[in-house]
Amino acid sequence: MTALPEITMQPIGSLLCKTDYRFEAPRQSTLANNCGVIELNPGHNFEQALNSLNQFDRIWVIYLFHNNSNWKPMVTPPRGGKKVGVFASRSPHRPSQIGLSCVEVEKVEGRKIYIKNFDILNGSPILDIKPYISYCDSFPEASTGWLPEQLDTFEVKEAEAFTLQAQWVLDRTGFDLSAFAQVQLSEDPLNCKRKRIKICDAEKAVLAYRTWRIHFEVSGARVQLIGISSGYSVEDLEVPEDKYGDKGIHRQFKEIGL
Repeated sequence: MTALPEITMQPIGSLLCKTDYRFEAPRQSTLANNCGVIELNPGHNFEQALNSLNQFDRIWVIYLFHNNSNWKPMVTPPRGGKKVGVFASRSPHRPSQIGLSCVEVEKVEGRKIYIKNFDILNGSPILDIKPYISYCDSFPEASTGWLPEQLDTFEVKEAEAFTLQAQWVLDRTGFDLSAFAQVQLSEDPLNCKRKRIKICDAEKAVLAYRTWRIHFEVSGARVQLIGISSGYSVEDLEVPEDKYGDKGIHRQFKEIGL
């Protein structure tokens, strides 16, 4: 058999957004509620290459999983329970590290494509962009294999106290606990095996985000975000050692009674 030639690809640009960490990214773009900008590299006449793209509502974005360096032939998907081959899954841990997402286009300006509702991380190298065409890209009657025919999603709502606390944290740390909770709890909100969740009782639970704790309750197909608390105890905050460099902001949070 003839040896295949080595393939070298150069990114055409990168994505700029606020989703830096893998645990912040939704598992599918249809579960997302975010916005960002794909900025293409200068010096390649990409301004002309984007001509007429703004006429499409959606585009396919081909990119690299730049934070992943390993893969396994068998993976355990979020839904289904049993292991499947990596090529029968959407796992980001792939031998080629290539990702594919269908995202919504807001506008195109120069070398920038403003997008929303995506599952791509900040800084991801972009390899290619193609328009989504519904009559040839959508096959509603196609089998979904081991996946359930219908995805059970939950409506995530915020109590006023949670909204105020989340804004306070966002303003001082840049951590968007509201967006994180939406991503984590809109699907299978009480899954302790795949999420940093502590079950308090049949309905109430706590979701961890770094050193912050998000309190919520589940009723039917609805998730109510109740409030936010510090992951540090009073005793923890009295200890000078500050591994994450954030004890000061947690002391303020506790002092003002949020």
